[in-house]
Amino acid sequence: MTNRFLPGFALIAVSALSACSDGLTPYTQSPDTVIATAQDRGRDSVPLAPGGGAIAYDPDGCQGWIIDDGVEGYSGRRFDPVSGLPVCNSHYPPGTVVRNYQTRDAGINDWVPYAGKN
Repeated sequence: MTNRFLPGFALIAVSALSACSDGLTPYTQSPDTVIATAQDRGRDSVPLAPGGGAIAYDPDGCQGWIIDDGVEGYSGRRFDPVSGLPVCNSHYPPGTVVRNYQTRDAGINDWVPYAGKN
């Protein structure tokens, strides 16, 4: 009896998961492979809110911004708007990510470790 339901369940699962990969292709390692673009091509294509990303500190103490929009993710270096130089300081240790990095309508939420546990 279980074998009769398995093909139907597999078809439903594949159909449901296929909606998650709309606009995606498998990664193939070559010099011409595009791994990131500057536009949101997913179903939830909405403009990213200015100043809405998290701040990540690199090993040099310089800041970058990161935003997770579900399947898509964006990042870049933070620059001072007046001088045009990278924003670097020692407010947090390297590897620290501060603020919320997910958009409100990400669709797929991430799970992160509880900060109070050791």
